[in-house]
Amino acid sequence: MFRDRTDAGEQLAARLQERGVDADIVLAIPRGGLPLGRAVADALGAPLDVVVARKLGAPTNEELAIGAVASDGAVWLNDALVDELGVSEDYVAAERERAARAAREKRDRYRGDHTPTIEGRRVVLVDDGVATGATTRACLRQLRDLGAARVVLAVPVAPADVLDDLAAEADEVIALQTPDPFRAVGYHYEQFGQVSDDEAIAYLPEE
Repeated sequence: MFRDRTDAGEQLAARLQERGVDADIVLAIPRGGLPLGRAVADALGAPLDVVVARKLGAPTNEELAIGAVASDGAVWLNDALVDELGVSEDYVAAERERAARAAREKRDRYRGDHTPTIEGRRVVLVDDGVATGATTRACLRQLRDLGAARVVLAVPVAPADVLDDLAAEADEVIALQTPDPFRAVGYHYEQFGQVSDDEAIAYLPEE
């Protein structure tokens, strides 16, 4: 188990260095990804910034992700689940707009008018773990849309089958642990408290 997010970030940074990964920028998924992103960015000598996405909740269970959308509108839908639940196109469109708006608001809260340059750059995308992979997919698609030259997804822990799916969205996927059964991201940390927005923002450089 990882002691906390900083410990996981330091271990992840060491693995990236062992693999010879170079980065022009490290992007973390708020909020939990920022403590790890700080450790990785410092180790790789790269600036740290954020990429934000929100999941699309199912009509009868908002905690069940039928997809996710990034702040720029890049979307991933679980088409099989949408069909299984009989979710209407109107609901998906409305939920997509709501989630995109929420993602933009969070991005603006974290970075204001600052927008990192992604086009032509080598990006390392970091989070504290992956469960379903919905928000991660939306973030990866946003980075592709923005013209990233190379995208490496780096996480401490994730299910192996989800990582296999995410490999189609990234140039390289690096995970320290792929436990089976997976249970939940927090299960693999000794300390996994909520990270507040203010705490997360403190990991970012002031512009």
